[in-house]
Amino acid sequence: MPRLLGVDIPANKSIYVALTHIYGIGFSLSKKIIQKSFLNAIKPENKMDLEEKKKLEGFLRIRVKDLTKDQLSAISQTILQLQKNEEKYVYYEFLFEGDLRKKVMDNIKNQIEINSYVGIRHKRGLPVHGQRTRTNARTRKGPRKTVANKKIESK
Repeated sequence: MPRLLGVDIPANKSIYVALTHIYGIGFSLSKKIIQKSFLNAIKPENKMDLEEKKKLEGFLRIRVKDLTKDQLSAISQTILQLQKNEEKYVYYEFLFEGDLRKKVMDNIKNQIEINSYVGIRHKRGLPVHGQRTRTNARTRKGPRKTVANKKIESK
């Protein structure tokens, strides 16, 4: 299995899907990374001519095991450029894997410290985004805790 950013990516999947195994990369960012790595430019699809679209579709279908070392290194270089914010088209910071996980956990800790509603819900282990808790939310609350009825003493 090839490794990118310290993550084993599956070799039998297409590169488009395999990149999404890296925490912080979804399908749209995966497509942009492939465009930048192989076509050396990022363009919206409506501004691409037919030949460029066909090339991009071909690159999206390539399996990871069929990539050369040079192509894998080009992909990793593109990801590192995004992380370092060296590109003109990037207006915000991209974080992946450990850095992104750390930032998310810090944000949650901050919400808990300032005692916001979101922080209180995190602390109690309840749903955060307004979902109902009377009947659902079993994933967030955990398994049911049954409470036994009080026994009536007979005289």
